[in-house]
Amino acid sequence: MSEIYDLVIIGGGPGGIGAVVEAKVLGLGRVMLIEKTDNHSHTIRKFYKDKKRVDKDWQGQAVELEGNVSFVDGTKESTLDYFDYLLDDEQIDSRFNCEVLKVDKSDNLFTVFTSNGEFRSKNVIVSIGRMGKPNKPSYKIPASIRSLVGYNLDKCGNGEKVLVIGGGDSAVEYACDLAETNDVTLTYRRAELTRPNPTNQEMIKKCAEAKRVRLKLGIDIENVVGAHGQLRVNFMDGTHELYDRAVYAIGGTTPKDFLKACGVTIDKKGEPIFDENYETETKGLYIAGDIAFASGGSIAIALNHGYRIVNHILGKK
Repeated sequence: MSEIYDLVIIGGGPGGIGAVVEAKVLGLGRVMLIEKTDNHSHTIRKFYKDKKRVDKDWQGQAVELEGNVSFVDGTKESTLDYFDYLLDDEQIDSRFNCEVLKVDKSDNLFTVFTSNGEFRSKNVIVSIGRMGKPNKPSYKIPASIRSLVGYNLDKCGNGEKVLVIGGGDSAVEYACDLAETNDVTLTYRRAELTRPNPTNQEMIKKCAEAKRVRLKLGIDIENVVGAHGQLRVNFMDGTHELYDRAVYAIGGTTPKDFLKACGVTIDKKGEPIFDENYETETKGLYIAGDIAFASGGSIAIALNHGYRIVNHILGKK
């Protein structure tokens, strides 16, 4: 507890990696990166399929990198290798398998309480993903088929007949991604897909026109049951169909309880409140990465968050 850091970064994803690298290059001082899992980039490791393409300009959204991280197009594997290279530096203090419990501020210093002890810092960045608790359907999923039902792409393989349920950005992204190696249907209870952002709207349109993804819109699901090792999905119009797997992308919660425990103020929609410098209402406490923008997903934008925040901290010294 006697040592005081200039910056503690919570989260080992692209936003956290960008921030710790920028802090080292720009000479911020004593910096620590804390990640609750056993390695950095947990979301990429767990939810990206092997050899998945990873583009700098995510979904065609051109982003000019502002800092000192030279991120380029690649694959899941090359991206992880590059982040390994950035963090394998004796000047970077990385703490893995270290879960943050809460953050308090007193006398202009933050105390970061973790599963491995307490750390004091002048500034803190919370750079976590949006993988909160997913919403589940109103009907019960029988225990015998729960292994065939998921809420992300973690269990998905290749060559399966997959039903993606949902009408938002995640549902569209899941369907188009799975369509590269699977037989995919996207179903949504409303007659049109109005929720996805314009880029995703165009992407699902092209996939549907190319017959890579079948759209089953305007029909809700009554229930899901097992049938000879598959899922029998019964629709409200009296029809049914068999699938190898179902992926529900029907929304979820941001990890707002954790944000509150860190001292981040939340608005009525459950989103963190921060200014143009990504600084929250608690001075010296910043937000970066997916949690700082609703659409999420862009590694380049997350890297820029780290660069901007470190420069803002240096500008206040």
